[in-house]
Amino acid sequence: MQAFGVSAPHTFAVGDQPAPRAAAGEVVVDVAFAGICGSDMHIIHGDNAFVQFPRITGHEFAGVIRAVGDGVDLARVGERVCIDPVVNCGRCYPCRIGRPNVCSAMQVIGVHRNGGFAEQVNVPAANAHCIPDDLDLDAAALVEPYSIAANVLARMAPHPGDRLLVIGAGVIGLTVLQMARAMGLEEVIVTDILDERLATARELGASHVINGRREDLEQAVLAATDGEGIPLIADAACVPAMLPAMLRMACPAGRIGLLGFSPTPSDLVQLEVIKKELTLVGSRLNNRKFPEVIEHIAAGRLEPRALISHRVPLTEMPGAIDLLENHPERARKVLVKISP
Repeated sequence: MQAFGVSAPHTFAVGDQPAPRAAAGEVVVDVAFAGICGSDMHIIHGDNAFVQFPRITGHEFAGVIRAVGDGVDLARVGERVCIDPVVNCGRCYPCRIGRPNVCSAMQVIGVHRNGGFAEQVNVPAANAHCIPDDLDLDAAALVEPYSIAANVLARMAPHPGDRLLVIGAGVIGLTVLQMARAMGLEEVIVTDILDERLATARELGASHVINGRREDLEQAVLAATDGEGIPLIADAACVPAMLPAMLRMACPAGRIGLLGFSPTPSDLVQLEVIKKELTLVGSRLNNRKFPEVIEHIAAGRLEPRALISHRVPLTEMPGAIDLLENHPERARKVLVKISP
Protein backbone atom coordinates (compact mmCIF):
# COMPACT_ATOMS: atom_id res chain seq x y z
CA MET A 1 0.00 0.00 0.00
CA GLN A 2 0.99 3.67 -0.34
CA ALA A 3 1.59 5.75 2.78
CA PHE A 4 3.21 8.96 3.96
CA GLY A 5 6.03 7.99 6.25
CA VAL A 6 8.36 10.08 8.41
CA SER A 7 11.62 8.19 8.90
CA ALA A 8 13.42 10.92 10.88
CA PRO A 9 12.99 14.65 11.54
CA HIS A 10 12.72 16.51 8.20
CA THR A 11 12.86 13.20 6.30
CA PHE A 12 9.57 12.06 4.81
CA ALA A 13 8.13 10.59 1.62
CA VAL A 14 5.16 8.82 0.09
CA GLY A 15 6.07 5.22 -0.69
CA ASP A 16 5.25 1.56 -0.33
CA GLN A 17 4.52 0.22 3.15
CA PRO A 18 3.31 -3.22 4.28
CA ALA A 19 -0.48 -3.41 4.49
CA PRO A 20 -1.69 -3.84 8.09
CA ARG A 21 -3.67 -6.74 9.50
CA ALA A 22 -6.32 -6.57 12.18
CA ALA A 23 -5.20 -8.04 15.50
CA ALA A 24 -7.77 -9.25 18.00
CA GLY A 25 -10.14 -6.43 18.87
CA GLU A 26 -9.05 -4.32 15.88
CA VAL A 27 -10.41 -3.31 12.50
CA VAL A 28 -8.62 -2.40 9.27
CA VAL A 29 -9.90 0.80 7.67
CA ASP A 30 -9.62 1.90 4.05
CA VAL A 31 -8.80 5.56 4.63
CA ALA A 32 -10.79 7.99 2.49
CA PHE A 33 -9.68 11.40 3.81
CA ALA A 34 -7.13 12.58 6.37
CA GLY A 35 -6.40 16.10 7.60
CA ILE A 36 -2.95 17.59 8.14
CA CYS A 37 -2.65 19.03 11.67
CA GLY A 38 -0.10 21.27 13.31
CA SER A 39 1.00 18.35 15.45
CA ASP A 40 1.86 16.44 12.26
CA MET A 41 4.16 19.34 11.41
CA HIS A 42 5.75 19.10 14.87
CA ILE A 43 6.52 15.42 14.21
CA ILE A 44 8.12 16.29 10.89
CA HIS A 45 10.24 18.95 12.60
CA GLY A 46 11.31 16.57 15.36
CA ASP A 47 9.51 18.69 17.98
CA ASN A 48 7.21 15.95 19.29
CA ALA A 49 8.66 14.28 22.37
CA PHE A 50 6.31 11.28 22.15
CA VAL A 51 6.84 10.02 18.60
CA GLN A 52 9.14 7.16 17.69
CA PHE A 53 10.46 6.94 14.14
CA PRO A 54 9.77 5.63 11.58
CA ARG A 55 6.10 6.58 11.73
CA ILE A 56 3.12 6.85 9.43
CA THR A 57 1.48 9.99 10.79
CA GLY A 58 -2.08 11.26 10.67
CA HIS A 59 -4.68 11.32 13.45
CA GLU A 60 -7.60 13.10 11.73
CA PHE A 61 -9.17 10.62 9.32
CA ALA A 62 -12.23 8.74 8.17
CA GLY A 63 -12.89 5.78 5.92
CA VAL A 64 -14.58 2.40 5.55
CA ILE A 65 -13.91 -0.77 7.54
CA ARG A 66 -12.57 -3.48 5.24
CA ALA A 67 -11.66 -6.23 7.74
CA VAL A 68 -12.06 -7.13 11.41
CA GLY A 69 -9.96 -9.09 13.88
CA ASP A 70 -10.97 -11.75 16.35
CA GLY A 71 -13.67 -10.66 18.74
CA VAL A 72 -15.09 -7.95 16.44
CA ASP A 73 -18.53 -8.38 14.86
CA LEU A 74 -18.10 -9.28 11.19
CA ALA A 75 -21.11 -7.08 10.46
CA ARG A 76 -18.88 -4.05 10.96
CA VAL A 77 -17.21 -4.67 7.58
CA GLY A 78 -18.39 -1.87 5.30
CA GLU A 79 -19.14 0.60 8.11
CA ARG A 80 -18.28 4.21 7.38
CA VAL A 81 -16.26 5.46 10.34
CA CYS A 82 -14.14 8.24 11.78
CA ILE A 83 -11.34 7.41 14.16
CA ASP A 84 -10.75 8.65 17.70
CA PRO A 85 -6.93 8.60 17.98
CA VAL A 86 -6.84 8.18 21.79
CA VAL A 87 -5.96 4.61 22.83
CA ASN A 88 -6.02 4.14 26.61
CA CYS A 89 -5.19 1.30 28.99
CA GLY A 90 -8.38 1.38 31.05
CA ARG A 91 -6.54 0.58 34.30
CA CYS A 92 -4.46 3.58 35.43
CA TYR A 93 -5.70 6.37 37.71
CA PRO A 94 -6.86 8.75 34.92
CA CYS A 95 -8.74 5.91 33.23
CA ARG A 96 -10.34 4.86 36.51
CA ILE A 97 -11.72 8.36 37.11
CA GLY A 98 -12.98 8.86 33.55
CA ARG A 99 -10.06 10.83 32.10
CA PRO A 100 -8.68 8.37 29.48
CA ASN A 101 -7.32 11.16 27.31
CA VAL A 102 -4.48 11.57 29.83
CA CYS A 103 -4.00 7.83 30.41
CA SER A 104 -0.60 7.06 31.93
CA ALA A 105 0.07 4.55 29.15
CA MET A 106 -1.78 6.39 26.38
CA GLN A 107 -1.03 5.78 22.74
CA VAL A 108 -2.11 8.22 20.05
CA ILE A 109 -2.80 6.90 16.58
CA GLY A 110 -0.45 8.72 14.23
CA VAL A 111 2.06 9.40 17.02
CA HIS A 112 2.78 6.28 19.07
CA ARG A 113 1.37 3.92 16.45
CA ASN A 114 0.82 4.24 12.71
CA GLY A 115 -1.86 6.62 11.57
CA GLY A 116 -4.12 7.66 8.76
CA PHE A 117 -1.87 8.98 5.98
CA ALA A 118 -2.04 5.56 4.39
CA GLU A 119 -4.38 3.60 2.16
CA GLN A 120 -5.11 1.28 5.09
CA VAL A 121 -4.65 1.45 8.85
CA ASN A 122 -5.45 -0.89 11.74
CA VAL A 123 -7.08 0.62 14.83
CA PRO A 124 -8.90 -0.67 17.92
CA ALA A 125 -12.51 -1.38 17.01
CA ALA A 126 -13.72 0.81 19.89
CA ASN A 127 -11.95 3.80 18.33
CA ALA A 128 -13.84 3.48 15.03
CA HIS A 129 -17.06 5.51 15.36
CA CYS A 130 -19.84 4.80 12.89
CA ILE A 131 -21.12 7.91 11.11
CA PRO A 132 -24.63 8.61 9.72
CA ASP A 133 -25.30 7.67 6.11
CA ASP A 134 -25.76 11.30 5.10
CA LEU A 135 -22.47 12.47 6.64
CA ASP A 136 -19.78 12.59 3.96
CA LEU A 137 -16.37 11.13 4.72
CA ASP A 138 -14.51 14.39 4.07
CA ALA A 139 -16.56 16.09 6.80
CA ALA A 140 -16.15 13.07 9.06
CA ALA A 141 -12.36 13.39 8.82
CA LEU A 142 -12.71 16.68 10.73
CA VAL A 143 -14.53 15.22 13.73
CA GLU A 144 -11.18 14.96 15.55
CA PRO A 145 -10.30 18.69 15.45
CA TYR A 146 -13.78 19.53 16.66
CA SER A 147 -13.31 17.04 19.50
CA ILE A 148 -10.34 19.16 20.65
CA ALA A 149 -12.66 22.14 20.84
CA ALA A 150 -15.37 20.18 22.63
CA ASN A 151 -12.85 19.00 25.19
CA VAL A 152 -11.40 22.40 26.09
CA LEU A 153 -14.88 23.90 26.37
CA ALA A 154 -15.97 21.08 28.66
CA ARG A 155 -12.89 21.65 30.80
CA MET A 156 -13.86 25.33 31.17
CA ALA A 157 -17.46 24.44 32.11
CA PRO A 158 -19.41 27.32 30.49
CA HIS A 159 -22.42 28.80 32.23
CA PRO A 160 -25.42 30.10 30.26
CA GLY A 161 -24.69 33.61 29.03
CA ASP A 162 -20.91 33.34 29.39
CA ARG A 163 -18.76 35.29 26.97
CA LEU A 164 -15.79 33.52 25.39
CA LEU A 165 -12.53 34.92 24.04
CA VAL A 166 -10.75 32.71 21.50
CA ILE A 167 -7.10 33.66 21.03
CA GLY A 168 -6.00 32.62 17.56
CA ALA A 169 -8.19 32.07 14.48
CA GLY A 170 -6.35 29.14 12.96
CA VAL A 171 -8.13 25.83 12.52
CA ILE A 172 -8.32 25.02 16.23
CA GLY A 173 -9.51 28.53 17.10
CA LEU A 174 -12.22 28.26 14.45
CA THR A 175 -13.34 24.87 15.74
CA VAL A 176 -13.58 26.33 19.27
CA LEU A 177 -15.65 29.21 17.88
CA GLN A 178 -18.01 26.89 16.01
CA MET A 179 -18.32 24.44 18.89
CA ALA A 180 -19.06 27.24 21.35
CA ARG A 181 -21.82 28.52 19.09
CA ALA A 182 -23.20 24.98 18.70
CA MET A 183 -23.27 24.70 22.50
CA GLY A 184 -25.32 27.87 22.76
CA LEU A 185 -22.73 30.54 23.61
CA GLU A 186 -23.93 33.69 21.88
CA GLU A 187 -21.00 36.05 22.46
CA VAL A 188 -17.68 34.79 21.14
CA ILE A 189 -14.82 37.24 20.64
CA VAL A 190 -11.98 36.09 18.37
CA THR A 191 -8.56 37.69 18.13
CA ASP A 192 -5.77 37.14 15.62
CA ILE A 193 -3.24 39.24 13.74
CA LEU A 194 -4.42 38.24 10.23
CA ASP A 195 -7.50 39.95 8.79
CA GLU A 196 -8.20 36.98 6.50
CA ARG A 197 -8.58 34.67 9.48
CA LEU A 198 -10.72 37.18 11.34
CA ALA A 199 -13.00 37.49 8.29
CA THR A 200 -13.52 33.73 8.40
CA ALA A 201 -14.26 33.95 12.12
CA ARG A 202 -16.92 36.57 11.39
CA GLU A 203 -18.48 34.31 8.76
CA LEU A 204 -18.57 31.44 11.27
CA GLY A 205 -20.38 33.40 13.94
CA ALA A 206 -17.92 35.49 15.94
CA SER A 207 -19.78 38.34 17.61
CA HIS A 208 -16.67 40.54 17.71
CA VAL A 209 -13.18 40.28 16.20
CA ILE A 210 -9.99 42.02 17.28
CA ASN A 211 -6.81 42.39 15.25
CA GLY A 212 -4.15 42.27 17.96
CA ARG A 213 -1.61 43.87 15.66
CA ARG A 214 -3.67 47.05 15.30
CA GLU A 215 -5.58 47.16 18.58
CA ASP A 216 -4.61 46.83 22.22
CA LEU A 217 -6.16 43.45 22.97
CA GLU A 218 -6.68 44.01 26.68
CA GLN A 219 -8.34 47.38 26.20
CA ALA A 220 -10.51 46.02 23.40
CA VAL A 221 -11.68 43.08 25.53
CA LEU A 222 -12.49 45.35 28.45
CA ALA A 223 -14.43 47.66 26.12
CA ALA A 224 -16.35 44.73 24.62
CA THR A 225 -17.26 43.44 28.08
CA ASP A 226 -18.17 46.80 29.65
CA GLY A 227 -15.06 46.66 31.82
CA GLU A 228 -15.98 43.38 33.48
CA GLY A 229 -13.41 41.14 31.82
CA ILE A 230 -14.25 37.83 30.21
CA PRO A 231 -15.40 34.59 31.88
CA LEU A 232 -13.90 32.15 29.37
CA ILE A 233 -10.61 32.30 27.46
CA ALA A 234 -9.46 29.57 25.08
CA ASP A 235 -5.81 29.87 24.10
CA ALA A 236 -5.66 28.48 20.56
CA ALA A 237 -2.60 30.54 19.63
CA CYS A 238 -0.42 28.72 22.16
CA VAL A 239 1.96 31.61 22.82
CA PRO A 240 3.26 31.20 26.41
CA ALA A 241 4.10 34.90 26.70
CA MET A 242 0.40 35.74 26.49
CA LEU A 243 -0.50 34.10 29.81
CA PRO A 244 -0.09 37.26 31.95
CA ALA A 245 -2.43 39.14 29.59
CA MET A 246 -4.96 36.31 29.79
CA LEU A 247 -4.90 36.51 33.58
CA ARG A 248 -5.57 40.23 33.40
CA MET A 249 -8.37 39.92 30.83
CA ALA A 250 -10.21 37.21 32.74
CA CYS A 251 -13.00 38.37 34.99
CA PRO A 252 -13.27 37.16 38.60
CA ALA A 253 -14.17 33.44 38.65
CA GLY A 254 -13.01 33.18 35.05
CA ARG A 255 -11.66 30.02 33.41
CA ILE A 256 -8.72 29.80 31.02
CA GLY A 257 -8.21 26.76 28.77
CA LEU A 258 -4.67 26.08 27.58
CA LEU A 259 -4.09 23.97 24.46
CA GLY A 260 -0.41 24.42 23.63
CA PHE A 261 2.48 22.00 24.07
CA SER A 262 5.22 24.62 24.21
CA PRO A 263 8.02 23.87 26.69
CA THR A 264 8.75 27.59 27.03
CA PRO A 265 8.03 28.82 30.58
CA SER A 266 5.19 31.28 31.15
CA ASP A 267 5.11 34.09 33.69
CA LEU A 268 2.28 33.43 36.12
CA VAL A 269 1.35 36.29 38.44
CA GLN A 270 -0.07 34.50 41.45
CA LEU A 271 -1.84 37.66 42.66
CA GLU A 272 -3.99 37.73 39.51
CA VAL A 273 -4.99 34.08 39.94
CA ILE A 274 -5.78 34.30 43.64
CA LYS A 275 -7.55 37.65 43.83
CA LYS A 276 -9.95 36.58 41.05
CA GLU A 277 -9.98 32.89 42.01
CA LEU A 278 -9.25 31.98 38.41
CA THR A 279 -9.20 28.45 37.04
CA LEU A 280 -6.48 27.43 34.60
CA VAL A 281 -7.06 24.11 32.87
CA GLY A 282 -4.98 22.14 30.42
CA SER A 283 -6.78 20.31 27.65
CA ARG A 284 -5.23 17.39 25.77
CA LEU A 285 -6.83 15.57 22.83
CA ASN A 286 -10.40 14.58 23.70
CA ASN A 287 -12.24 12.71 26.41
CA ARG A 288 -14.83 10.62 24.52
CA LYS A 289 -16.18 13.62 22.60
CA PHE A 290 -16.63 11.93 19.21
CA PRO A 291 -20.34 11.05 19.61
CA GLU A 292 -21.13 14.64 20.66
CA VAL A 293 -19.26 16.11 17.69
CA ILE A 294 -20.80 13.66 15.19
CA GLU A 295 -24.26 14.62 16.45
CA HIS A 296 -23.51 18.36 16.08
CA ILE A 297 -22.23 17.91 12.51
CA ALA A 298 -25.15 15.67 11.54
CA ALA A 299 -27.58 18.28 12.91
CA GLY A 300 -25.93 21.05 10.88
CA ARG A 301 -24.67 22.98 13.90
CA LEU A 302 -21.04 22.76 12.70
CA GLU A 303 -19.65 23.57 9.26
CA PRO A 304 -16.56 21.38 8.73
CA ARG A 305 -16.23 22.22 5.04
CA ALA A 306 -15.76 25.88 5.96
CA LEU A 307 -12.41 24.85 7.43
CA ILE A 308 -11.10 23.11 4.29
CA SER A 309 -8.92 25.31 2.12
CA HIS A 310 -7.08 22.65 0.09
CA ARG A 311 -7.65 19.07 -1.04
CA VAL A 312 -4.70 17.09 -2.32
CA PRO A 313 -4.07 13.45 -3.29
CA LEU A 314 -1.70 11.43 -1.13
CA THR A 315 1.01 11.64 -3.80
CA GLU A 316 1.06 15.44 -3.46
CA MET A 317 1.31 15.48 0.32
CA PRO A 318 4.97 16.64 0.35
CA GLY A 319 3.86 19.75 -1.56
CA ALA A 320 1.11 20.35 1.00
CA ILE A 321 3.72 20.11 3.75
CA ASP A 322 5.76 22.77 1.93
CA LEU A 323 2.68 25.02 1.72
CA LEU A 324 2.00 24.72 5.44
CA GLU A 325 5.66 25.16 6.24
CA ASN A 326 6.29 28.28 4.18
CA HIS A 327 2.89 29.88 3.57
CA PRO A 328 0.61 28.97 6.51
CA GLU A 329 -1.38 32.16 5.97
CA ARG A 330 -2.69 30.69 2.69
CA ALA A 331 -4.19 27.58 4.25
CA ARG A 332 -6.71 26.47 6.80
CA LYS A 333 -7.29 22.71 6.85
CA VAL A 334 -5.47 20.76 4.14
CA LEU A 335 -7.36 17.53 3.48
CA VAL A 336 -5.60 14.56 1.88
CA LYS A 337 -7.76 12.36 -0.35
CA ILE A 338 -6.46 8.82 -0.08
CA SER A 339 -9.05 6.44 -1.52
CA PRO A 340 -12.29 6.84 -3.52
